[in-house]
Amino acid sequence: MRRSSLVFLLLAATGLAACHHRPKSAPPPPPEPAPVAPALPPPAPAPATSQTTPLVDDYERLRQTASDEIEKMGLLADIHFDYDKAELREGDRQILARNAETLKKFDFLRITVEGHCDERGSVEYNLALGERRARAAYDYLGSLGVASDRMKTVSYGKEVPVCQDSTEECWARNRRDHFAVTGKTTRGR
Repeated sequence: MRRSSLVFLLLAATGLAACHHRPKSAPPPPPEPAPVAPALPPPAPAPATSQTTPLVDDYERLRQTASDEIEKMGLLADIHFDYDKAELREGDRQILARNAETLKKFDFLRITVEGHCDERGSVEYNLALGERRARAAYDYLGSLGVASDRMKTVSYGKEVPVCQDSTEECWARNRRDHFAVTGKTTRGR
């Protein structure tokens, strides 16, 4: 009984002592996350001048970037096709609409619409099918306001697959149009 009384007194004294202290303030909230940087390369260093120079916007920054570097950025999304088809699916029309907006925003880019097929069928058949696929996207982008002189088509048939497995999943990935940034026009803004 003595021991329990001693423990009780010790706990009571500790509790009373704690009551005399001011409560600790809450820790400050965590800092806001940094904004995500755009996929464009950093601007070139500005020459030292006594005047403040304006920041280079995305348009000018991209204009100063090499075409092969722009291609690596993945500005334009691929579209895919059903087996043995060259018709645009509704979801792919939406992707093409976003690609068209990007091409209109960066009105100096030239692209090649590459038509691709899966491994099934003859080389000749797949070259013709790849051309129909590339042409379908070319025509649709043109209908959305992308100038035809900024685009060209090429068919690779089954010769440039992104996947080598003989599975439906792999074949579906290979049945695509890829939009390669291949150059720039001299015109623009």
